[in-house]
Amino acid sequence: MALIIDLKPEEKILIGSAVIINDKQRTRLHISGDTPILREKDVMQEEDAATPCRKVYFLIQCMYLARNPREYHPKYFELLKMIQTAAPSTSVFFARINAHIVQGHYYKALREARDLITHEDELLKASGVSMG
Repeated sequence: MALIIDLKPEEKILIGSAVIINDKQRTRLHISGDTPILREKDVMQEEDAATPCRKVYFLIQCMYLARNPREYHPKYFELLKMIQTAAPSTSVFFARINAHIVQGHYYKALREARDLITHEDELLKASGVSMG
């Protein structure tokens, strides 16, 4: 079954290692196959990974896009331990994320990491830390 993606004018999408830029009109793509696909709005640049949980999202994104995702696992699990020590309430999020990573479902792990970032934002807001 093909994935159907509607692109807005000039919207970018990452398919595999290629960046596709839509022209000036709406476009509907039908994509078949098993390759990583990310919309521009879901791509995090490394310089935007300014908090620990955003770094987690970035690392999972790297796993999703990599030919060898396991090369990012040591850095990810090191960061996970640091975050869980500082904020034990993140454990429930990491349990879901890790279940997807172990199964090789990196896109699903990426979606769960969005909830982790939301939780981090709430923790930072409650502690009075500004996200800048």
